[in-house]
Amino acid sequence: MPVSYEPLNVNTDVTNTKTILHEVIPLTGTIVSGTYSDENIKNYTHGMFQSVYDYPYLSSSANHIFDISVAYDESSTLSASSNVQNNKKINMYNQFAQVLLGYTGSNNTVRLFENDLLLDNVGVMKDVFVVSFSRLLTKDQVKKGTFSLELGRGAWATAHSTTITLQDVKASTSGDGTLSTIGGDYGVLYDSTASATDAANTSSYGVIFYQAGIAILSSSIWDEGITLPGYNQFSSGSYLSGAAGNQTPLACSASIATSSISGTCDALRHRITNLTFNNSTEINSTIYFCRLPVNKFNYSSNPTYTSGSKIRVKDNASDLPVAYASTVGLYNAQNELLAVAKLSEPLKKTPQNELTIRVRLDY
Repeated sequence: MPVSYEPLNVNTDVTNTKTILHEVIPLTGTIVSGTYSDENIKNYTHGMFQSVYDYPYLSSSANHIFDISVAYDESSTLSASSNVQNNKKINMYNQFAQVLLGYTGSNNTVRLFENDLLLDNVGVMKDVFVVSFSRLLTKDQVKKGTFSLELGRGAWATAHSTTITLQDVKASTSGDGTLSTIGGDYGVLYDSTASATDAANTSSYGVIFYQAGIAILSSSIWDEGITLPGYNQFSSGSYLSGAAGNQTPLACSASIATSSISGTCDALRHRITNLTFNNSTEINSTIYFCRLPVNKFNYSSNPTYTSGSKIRVKDNASDLPVAYASTVGLYNAQNELLAVAKLSEPLKKTPQNELTIRVRLDY
């Protein structure tokens, strides 16, 4: 079957573009703390983190949402060799700090997380919760200025009676309000009630790393120094006190120190009210303008186009030839077919008109 070719001029017929797409990701607290009676929570034998799914994780239709862990630096006042999983909590802190912040210059020690953009050892967060979102949700990155996390600060039994909403309110897609590190750009999570002039260290409780899709939350959200209905009832308790089966609620610091990582993560999940952000997907495209000039592509290579020596689509011998373009193929210099584009409907082509078909390849 004969095929018609038309060369592409890379200077006039080919161009490259980049498009950024955004998708809203809303997560309600019921998904991570009760809808499926924790059947969507996966714990591991290593006990260093737990994974949260949007459906019971043994189901083939379950999607991974995020991983959650608790960690502290070795210099934290909570660190003690007698603590439950003490080394693992220190290792988790060092791992994330090393990947996201790297090392300091002179003494080559791992940088500590801070609740500001200065990395000057002021506002250091030594006791943190780590929420690492799946790439399925974040795509290429979390869109700056869209992250919002509402957390309960009430007593254990009424955790959501008092809430705090953390947002990266000072971050923007232009780069304002963010700092670039080896782990990508990050912004500060402020109490949404704070004004634009409030300084970090007083109204900030964590950071969000946009490209990595990781949120670092300070344990000071539930600091014992804050007057809250349940400041000393962060979790349901990891040990029994008094009558059998009567679990004593623990303050946040006590839970981090004396509870397992999974147990403390359970307590944090219990306090997630709502979480939302926009993700970003970068689509790189090459656009080919395939031109059909007036003197070409006026005949079809389809064998049914002719009957004997006559063209079927012509009523009279003097009529102009007519063809219908339905498919565009892109070939390399060796005439090897690389890509095929199908039109939604055939386009009429005669010696009296020209066509330009725009073919876009996304990758």
